[in-house]
Formats: sequence, structure tokens, C-alpha cells
Amino acid sequence: MDLGKRPWSLFILPVGRNIPSPFKDSINGPLLYLQHMGRTLLFVILPILLLQATTMQAQTKRARDLGLSIGVLPTGKENAIIDVAGIKVGHTTLIKGDSVRTGVTAILPHDGNLFQQKVPAAVYVGNGFGKLAGITQVQELGNLETPIVLTNTLSVSTAMDAVIDHTLQQKGNESVQSVNALVGETNDGWLNDIRGRHVKKSDVLNALQTAGSGKVAEGAVGAGTGTLCFGFKGGIGTASRKLPTKLGGYTVGVLVQTNFGGVLQIDGVPVGEELKKYYLHDQLNNTVDGSCMIVVATDAPLDSRNLERLAKRAFMGLAKTGGIASNGSGDYVIAFSTDPSLRVPYNPKEEKHSTTVLYNDALSPLFMAAIEATEEAIINSLFAATTTTGKEGHKAEALPLNTVIPLLKKYNRIKP
Repeated sequence: MDLGKRPWSLFILPVGRNIPSPFKDSINGPLLYLQHMGRTLLFVILPILLLQATTMQAQTKRARDLGLSIGVLPTGKENAIIDVAGIKVGHTTLIKGDSVRTGVTAILPHDGNLFQQKVPAAVYVGNGFGKLAGITQVQELGNLETPIVLTNTLSVSTAMDAVIDHTLQQKGNESVQSVNALVGETNDGWLNDIRGRHVKKSDVLNALQTAGSGKVAEGAVGAGTGTLCFGFKGGIGTASRKLPTKLGGYTVGVLVQTNFGGVLQIDGVPVGEELKKYYLHDQLNNTVDGSCMIVVATDAPLDSRNLERLAKRAFMGLAKTGGIASNGSGDYVIAFSTDPSLRVPYNPKEEKHSTTVLYNDALSPLFMAAIEATEEAIINSLFAATTTTGKEGHKAEALPLNTVIPLLKKYNRIKP
């Protein structure tokens, strides 16, 4: 059963609307809510919930779960962006009826008031066919003052409104009259009724308010619910790298929203060619447009100039997967540092601010970490994604791991 079939609609309409936010944005949320309510809902609905939960979890493996180790640097503990201490990630996933396949993903750099304690940041534009709101102030001032929110193209303004609300309502911001909300997007209009603009402020606020530092859900969740990648189902992916102690012990974490195309390569294996599914192979497989958002976080003490250099290397990770940054693809990298000593106060008490940052010569290991983590995050988004049917019956097949794994073994990327 695909996500677009009617049993899901029956589940979403009568049940989902009344599920509190801690439950509604999780795949297993409805089942948890049944337990929370003392199993008072009609038992006739339970088989539908179980069937749908089983279907959505059919493909949730990550690259390393299947024996594929991309790169040479060690990963962080969770191999995710949350390995950079203090970072939180939240999702709101919207799956309704036959045509709503979209959502929101929020990344919070630290647990405090981000407007009052801004973090150094930079943005690198790989291809500017996109609607990244808030980019110019980040480029001009070199810092980030709100959480980063990802969603679909036509919901950017809604997300901005919600981020502004979130910021103005925080204690200490009572006199704030200007907020630079940083909101990125990809276009999920092939699977999602994007013109319906189904993302509401409450959905964005839910992602912000429920963000946590636990395991990051990947695949067809949050802002990746309706995305495509290399002609297969894309989504959210994450990975991290941790440098050895003698190189500073710093962590680089990456989160991606994949919705782009090209000729898929997995750890150098020409998977797209082997599967005969890649850009320009035939006229029916021309799905390279759509965009990719990449968020790079590190605890290394980097200023905005070197964060931009780090962001540029993340784009090399996208290239290693076979992405081509096509004409219609808005490809952006947002990079920031969580180092507490580099935070920029909203109302500084002094005119001068002394900081300690890494010399340029110390950055090469971090560059390598960003490349590897980005490459693996993109592959994780593909491995975790599930086959999804959406608007007008359009169907995005999950990457066929039963075919891909033997290919990776054939090329000695996974031990037989």
C-alpha cells in the first residue's frame, strides 16, 4: 500500500486533527496517542494505523547500517547534525488525503535566545534559482539570529511569519522590531499540492517547539516529505564527522533537504548508470530541477569568512553524489558555528569584541569533514526514503536497495 491510498486519508482526517503536537508529527505518533488516551478510540481504526505505520517504516536503513562507510574520517556518536553539541532538530510532517505531501524542518543552533545571542554564519550559493529568505543580512553581517527553517517553495512566507512570531514571543525580545528569519525551500510540487499552501504557522511553530537533540528522523519526513532526488524519493538526511583530538577534536554536522538530480553515484559507484536512471538517459527521466538545501554546523571557532569557505566544500559533497546544480535547482549551503565564545550579543555592552578563531591553515581537516558528511547525508536521505504516491497519482519510488546493495558489493564498497 502506498502513502497516497485512501486508508491513510481515513486515518488523517478523523484522528490526526485532534492529536496533540507531541504526537502528530511522528510516524508512530498515532499509536502512542492511542496508548496515551487509554485506547479509547474505536478498535476498527487500529488495523489501519498498524498497516500504515508498517508501510512507512519499510525502508529506514542508513548507509552504515548496510555496511557502507563513506569517506575516511570517523563519524560523531549519532552520525548526525545533533552531534554538534546544543543543536536541536524538529519536524512537522503533513500527509493528508491524496495530494498533501509536505512539511517543515527546523534547526536550532543553541538552546538559548538566538536573537539575543547570535551565532556566526555564512551562506554559499551554488545555484541561485531559489527563494532563501534572509540571505542578504546573513551575508552582510555574518551572523544568524533565528532558527533555520526548511519547507516548500510556496510556504516560505508562512514560515517566515512563524519564525518572527517565535522570536518576538521569547523572553527578552519585548522591544525587538526587526527580525531576519532565515527560511530555505525546495519545490515539492510533483508529489504535493503546493498551490494549496497547506503549511500553516502552527506547523512551523510545532517543528520549532518540539525540536530535540535526539535521533533525527530521515527520509520522507518534515521538509523532505514530498521531495525527489536523482529520480527517486528524496528527503531529509544527516551525517557528521569528528576530527581526531590532535586536529582539535571538532565536529562537523550536516543536514540536507534533497530535491535535485543528475547522475547518481554512491561512494563512487555509478549507480545511476547501472540502473539506467539518470539525467538525459531518456526524455521521461528529466527530473534534475528542484533544489537542495544544505545546513552545515560545527563547534570549531570559525568566523563568517571561514564558514563560507566551509560551506563551499559542502557543495563538493553534493557533486560527489552526482548532483549537477541544474538551471532550475536552487542549491544553498548555510554554515554556522556554535562556539559560545563567538556569539554576538544583541545589545553589546562594549564597542570591541575579542575572539579566538582558527587560522586558515587549520581548516583543511574541517573542509574534508564537510565534504564527507554532506555526501553521506545525501545518501542517507535516499536510503531512508519510502515510496510515496501523491498529487495526481504521481509516484516516487524509493531507491531500490535490493538492487543497489549488490552493486555496491560488486564495486567492493560493501564487503560480500
